[in-house]
Amino acid sequence: MKTTLWVLLAVVVLCIGLVQFYALKRERDAAAAYPPTGQMLDVNGVQVHAEQMGSGPDLVLIHGASGNTREFTLGFAQTLAERYRVTILDRPGLGWTDQIDPEHKRAWSTGHASPSDQARLLKAATDQLGVENPIVLGHSFGGIVALAWALEFDDLAGVVSVAGVANPWPGELGWTYTVNGSAWGGALVVPVLSAFVPQAYVDSIVANIFTPQAAPEGYIEHVGPALILRRNSMRANARQVNWLRPYVVEMAQEYGDISVPVEIVHGDADTIVPLTVHSAKLPDQIDGANVTVLEGVGHMPQHTHPEAVIDAIDRVAARAGLR
Repeated sequence: MKTTLWVLLAVVVLCIGLVQFYALKRERDAAAAYPPTGQMLDVNGVQVHAEQMGSGPDLVLIHGASGNTREFTLGFAQTLAERYRVTILDRPGLGWTDQIDPEHKRAWSTGHASPSDQARLLKAATDQLGVENPIVLGHSFGGIVALAWALEFDDLAGVVSVAGVANPWPGELGWTYTVNGSAWGGALVVPVLSAFVPQAYVDSIVANIFTPQAAPEGYIEHVGPALILRRNSMRANARQVNWLRPYVVEMAQEYGDISVPVEIVHGDADTIVPLTVHSAKLPDQIDGANVTVLEGVGHMPQHTHPEAVIDAIDRVAARAGLR
């Protein structure tokens, strides 16, 4: 009996070792293939990755769940840089930005950064870069961070929400968030996924995010999904999404305090962040908020319909007197 137990223990230890080995190897490969493209800022001891380009009125771009700065640099940011000074930031725990609190880094934890925590960190980073009175654009999860920015600070020109999270949603999230966002899932399941998730699964997730449109050519190769498959990034992303709803409930009650121009662009075929749940309600919550509904468009209009997003940015700039 003792021999059997020792054998089982040895097998378990070996399996854990193999999982961690392959996860670490994939992380090293991801770091080599997708290094930081901008500069690393020290913001009160937290490393923040930021990329800046162009000239003109300041425009800050904040990516969504599972994203990084590369989400905007497949041509979109470069186009905007012809008329704006564009600052793109990795959110905490994602891309190359560090977690805000040491507790958020621990495997056996549910510690995470709230939208307000993230807005304060990113605002401090843009202050270091000399950003003044910016238009703050957020896509998907970045939308709720952009709204938190407007609630936390007065020195911004306006907000653009692109398929952004804004209001509480009914029902439960998918299992990947509920499991990976838990303490046990983050410690035990995340390393396995990090080590062994196949490329075919990544391809299917990307296709689902873009549906009913298709991802642009070269999208997967450019944004580097391998970055989100790193253990710490997977935990950060899952926890932030899994524990987001209570913050949204609280923030939605304060939207009436937002006084800057707000423009929203949202597709009515978005199944990731549904229009009717999130953006459609904002004109009744924020005075002067304007929603542009894109018929038949999914969750990624900055790629599939960039002209509509650029028009929304320009409208905020005009409303704020920047142009």
